[in-house]
Amino acid sequence: MPDDIQTIINREVMRSQPDYICYKPRSLDGSTYDSHNEHFLVFDGPDGSLMAIWTQAWAERGKGNINHIMFSRSTDEGVTWSEAKLIAGPKDPSDPTQMASWAFPMVSKSGRIYVVYNQHHGIAGWVKFHTGTMSGIYSDDNGQTWSAPQDIPLPRSPYDDPEGVIPPEWIVWQTPLRDLQGGYFVGYSHWLNKAVAHYKQVETWTQIESVVEFMRFTNIDDNVPPRELRVRFSAWGDRALRVPYYRDPLLSVAQEPSLVRLPDKRLFCVMRTNSGMIWYSVSDDDGETWPSPRPLLRRDYGQPILQPVSCDPIYQLADGRYVLIHHNNRGDITARPEATYGPRYPAYVALGEFRPGADQPIWFSESKELMTSDGRGPDGEKSTPERRQCTDIGVYSSFTARGGNNVLWHPDRKCYLVGKKITDEFLSDLVVPRRG
Repeated sequence: MPDDIQTIINREVMRSQPDYICYKPRSLDGSTYDSHNEHFLVFDGPDGSLMAIWTQAWAERGKGNINHIMFSRSTDEGVTWSEAKLIAGPKDPSDPTQMASWAFPMVSKSGRIYVVYNQHHGIAGWVKFHTGTMSGIYSDDNGQTWSAPQDIPLPRSPYDDPEGVIPPEWIVWQTPLRDLQGGYFVGYSHWLNKAVAHYKQVETWTQIESVVEFMRFTNIDDNVPPRELRVRFSAWGDRALRVPYYRDPLLSVAQEPSLVRLPDKRLFCVMRTNSGMIWYSVSDDDGETWPSPRPLLRRDYGQPILQPVSCDPIYQLADGRYVLIHHNNRGDITARPEATYGPRYPAYVALGEFRPGADQPIWFSESKELMTSDGRGPDGEKSTPERRQCTDIGVYSSFTARGGNNVLWHPDRKCYLVGKKITDEFLSDLVVPRRG
């Protein structure tokens, strides 16, 4: 007799052997409109709790996705979580023009929680889920109630629609960090409008031209309404970070920047590309200027760190070292159309340490498998060409280091929201090269 759906869910949420479970959907076929969950950002709440926001899709198989933003809170370090609450976007699937996606949090010194996100308006560029203006909401009571949304102005970029009809295509995918002046700083992916892109037509989405840029929120601590937030941009327009596409170096594919602070106060940024490798850049002026990216190596003059077109975040551990999450393969470059976005399993960890005076300031160990989906979808069935399922693991994640407890929070197969400890024991056999 086949397993019932709750048995399957309870089994599959444990496939990656998580230490924490934040959210399990009520179904896997989209019938309860909560089976697609991703972009899972867990952060320190102003009251000492853990808080989480994520993008959830009103999705029913064959009828497409409509995104909105969810919120939950834990007062026991992630062991239990409050009932998920919708805080932005449509309350039901009937209004796709109000779709809200890819939210990110910032907390002011007095405890106001801002949530900023991509607001869709029913007009799509290359990908509708990327296309929208910037909107924001806030809470002054630890997420119990939220303000009405307000628009946050975005400048017109030379990479956007010259006619001004199609909104920009952009995503912030990680939690912003504090800059040296007390503001918030974060990188974002910016896809070029078809009118100005090198390729006007593409075989598949991995060939859509993109660059990495950065934004800085300078007055979060003034507790202004979202429409009055001041945003300053860097590595913007013709100074954006570009990475050559592996089949055509005139095409840039650079996305999903992830930032850490170095002990010497520089910013270190890694990014996803379509080159089969992770690339990086380093800013020595707190993100105002950035040199052209280069391939990320294990060490100076070492081997590149392989990665398909998938996010590859870097996080700082409680002890000051770093972990790089990646998938340790080039992607399928032989397929036509190319399938360079996978496989996105297993997820690996490379341990990083700061090397003062080195050309590349963080050096990395060899990579160690952290967890895998075993190539199975959220229902436990193998993904096949006839029935493709999401097998991604360790993607669109976040990280907390509280009380010496390092936790990677991730949307397992873009379905189950879970946390996995990265312990000293797990890292103990990873050796970072030393300078000779």
